[in-house]
Amino acid sequence: MYKFAYEGKNYEIKEDNCEYFFIDEEKTIKNFNLQDIFKLINEAEEVNFDKGYYLESCSKCQGNKDAQEKYFEYLEYHFYVFTKNGEYVSSSISKDYEPNSFGRLLRLGKFDDSFMVSVIICKNCGDCTIEVEQCDM
Repeated sequence: MYKFAYEGKNYEIKEDNCEYFFIDEEKTIKNFNLQDIFKLINEAEEVNFDKGYYLESCSKCQGNKDAQEKYFEYLEYHFYVFTKNGEYVSSSISKDYEPNSFGRLLRLGKFDDSFMVSVIICKNCGDCTIEVEQCDM
């Protein structure tokens, strides 16, 4: 679970309000799950959610969309996780990553792949989607 406040409203990200948890089907991370993401976010020194706007409404509350609005408002946070041979090694928000850089660690052979983790929360109801997608950095 992870708790935070945004513009005076409290939000909780926990297993029962994460409606979707996606991991890239072509490239996966062995033994990496929702609890690992909660642990990373809770141990990070600074987690800042920003507003994001999407064309699709929240599947839980439908965003309470006004007929005049064209977009739905969400809160989102992104970070990267790094793997070696398909197993989690570190993340861009881990304390062991701070003194390093992606390029340096890649050259040293510390990891061989990267994934972007997107935590997307409906600003209206707090329902959460977490996506983990392989990406080239």
